Amino acid sequence: MPAATAIRHKRGGLYFEDFVVGECVEHRYTRTVTQMDNMLFSNMTLNPQPLHIDRHFCEQETEWGQPLMNSLFTLGLMIGMSVSDLTVGTTIANLGMTEVKFPHPLFEGDTVHASTEIIGKRESKSRPGAGIVEFHHRAYNQDNKLVAECRRQAFMRMRPKAD
Repeated sequence: MPAATAIRHKRGGLYFEDFVVGECVEHRYTRTVTQMDNMLFSNMTLNPQPLHIDRHFCEQETEWGQPLMNSLFTLGLMIGMSVSDLTVGTTIANLGMTEVKFPHPLFEGDTVHASTEIIGKRESKSRPGAGIVEFHHRAYNQDNKLVAECRRQAFMRMRPKAD
């Protein structure tokens, strides 16, 4: 059953059975990232890297001439953009992320949009009623330059059995 016609969780997520390998979802949310995002995230995660929080340093001592968005913020934003379209209410847990890449810098003031391709799925061998779905998330800036991507494995609920 394609995701467009799936019976979704009451919060909107898809169940394991409704993910179609090869399907690509363009996520509905976009977000313009700000200096405050960069400052708050870097400070909350105890990351004093001047590449993210010191404009003068970036202007004087880096090839970028401006602060880069914290890459872990970018990763979190990219995955977060997928949640309301795919997994809200149906994820049991994230199992891991691999092949995390940041091929182009993301800067304050850029607007991010994202997509997710379903690249694999299998039923859980250890837990009835659950399966593992593998996603390939991609995030782009306003010029459609790829700024982040990763593969993510998520432990997903199967649709509850009808009584």
